[in-house]
Amino acid sequence: MVKAVIFDLDDTLISETKYIESGYQHIAKLLSNRYEKDAVETFELLMELFRNSSRNVFNRLLDNQGISYTNNNIIEMVNEYRNHLPNIEFYNDVLPCLEFLKKKKIKVGIITDGYANAQRQKLKSVKAVDHFDEIIVTDELGRDFWKPHPRAFEIMKHKLNVEFNEMVYIGDNPEKDFYIRSVYPIKTIRIMRNGVHAQKIYLNGVQENHLIYLLSELESLFVNNRI
Repeated sequence: MVKAVIFDLDDTLISETKYIESGYQHIAKLLSNRYEKDAVETFELLMELFRNSSRNVFNRLLDNQGISYTNNNIIEMVNEYRNHLPNIEFYNDVLPCLEFLKKKKIKVGIITDGYANAQRQKLKSVKAVDHFDEIIVTDELGRDFWKPHPRAFEIMKHKLNVEFNEMVYIGDNPEKDFYIRSVYPIKTIRIMRNGVHAQKIYLNGVQENHLIYLLSELESLFVNNRI
């Protein structure tokens, strides 16, 4: 019997692309004020550079603009990006799904990787604490405890007072979200959001128990006793 459903954050509850857009808009405004660059054009260039490669986007932007910089300038931009309060929302199917689960007396939580400041700002923006029983940002445990390390799931089990076989984890990233089922008897569900990690390879070939495209499909899995 399922007693807890735990969610990934990025590209599961919120759009990582929308977060990136929000961060780049923030950076574009800063550069506009500092170097008298057009903010819209700077944002569009940032997105173009990111689509070509996610590596060293800020360095490549400044190179493109002929702006001299130091490593400290890049660090400052990265910190601004990670610490900004993003303009993001839950996907439309999130709150109805949470309402359904709470009506069934099922506890809900979040386990999310990513730099702690950035993840906490995302969570703050969507008021996640108002909707979830427990939230674990793995970076706050230490970089070694990012998924697929099982530590966050062990902590969540204790916090929610459930057994591993009473937990379901919903995520999007084949590289790290579903391997937990090879460690503990946690059921896993992959949601296909066409996110930034959609084309990743399954870690050690460990795949999800179920595949969905919308969180509204979760209800039928419960109704048909498939989880």
